[in-house]
Amino acid sequence: MLLELEQVEKSFNGQPALRGVSLAVAAGEVVALLGPSGCGKTTLLRVIAGLEKPDGGRLRLEGQELDGVPVHQRGFGFVFQDYALFPHKNVAENVAFGLKMAGWEPARRAARVAEVLALVGLAGFEGRRVFELSGGEQQRVALARALAPSPRLLLLDEPLGSLDRTLRERLMGELRAILQEAGRLAGHPGGITSIYVTHDQAEAFAVADRVMVMQAGRIEQSGTPVELYQQPRTPFVARFLGMENLLPGEWVSTKPPVVRTSLGELQVAGYVERGEVPPTLLIRPGAGQLLSPGQEATNVVAGRLEEVSFRGRYQVATITLQESDGPVALKLEFESAVSLPPAGSEVRLALNPARLIVLE
Repeated sequence: MLLELEQVEKSFNGQPALRGVSLAVAAGEVVALLGPSGCGKTTLLRVIAGLEKPDGGRLRLEGQELDGVPVHQRGFGFVFQDYALFPHKNVAENVAFGLKMAGWEPARRAARVAEVLALVGLAGFEGRRVFELSGGEQQRVALARALAPSPRLLLLDEPLGSLDRTLRERLMGELRAILQEAGRLAGHPGGITSIYVTHDQAEAFAVADRVMVMQAGRIEQSGTPVELYQQPRTPFVARFLGMENLLPGEWVSTKPPVVRTSLGELQVAGYVERGEVPPTLLIRPGAGQLLSPGQEATNVVAGRLEEVSFRGRYQVATITLQESDGPVALKLEFESAVSLPPAGSEVRLALNPARLIVLE
């Protein structure tokens, strides 16, 4: 592993910000720290960078302890949300700053500046002033500056947070390819090893090989984007990823696996041992199938279609089911080609067991 953290702790004024965080990052891997404001992701990044000293735990880079190694000797690159460019320097001078400090001679420096500017799509921008650039172009300059010295590890803190949605979508689609190509140019075929802080799920999923969802100073769940989306482990992760249909339940049987909820007894795809804690059932947005009158199926529920919101490739339907414990509202997604009845209509649904997930 390139980077290893073991039980890292950090508090501010007696308030814990990191609570025993352990992680490992392989060479060439892009890891995203994903979570809401205040969850500890930026603090963790700053501890890795050396900008904050941990209260406990161990940090190792390529097997060597990082404790006591100053920021400028760690060989890390940094990209921040606010660009942090020098306004009195042109693009080339900004990108060359770290190279100049490292003692690169002018011709080699100029060649590297041209190379990384071409990498981020700014070939020929060397003489431009930074205040003449758009927000997206400024962030590309900041990325080029961080990549120029071929860092051992690249740390990115909400790098697209200041951009409008269109620019963010464009850059998040390009950033992964830039990191991979930067690694190839530096002799690292797997790409530049990176840790990427964001609160945006789509951003993390687009850029990272592995995503670590953080809450209250801990890593709640770690996995590939596909693993997280298909199998969130806790209610917090499910909600943070935008899945709202969560119901308390209790096991009825394990063969077949059946959970009792306020919607009745529902068959699920598989049994997962969770100890003595009652299960929470996640009904994934795509779990529902409309039934015609008299049609039989597994996990049939009935309710009232309250509203439909068109989202392009799909539509979101809010359906209220009247149960003994009170109304339960489900938000379910249907393909745009599915013809839904008017709002106010009574509907019958089958909930696909494969899309019902038992959470911790």
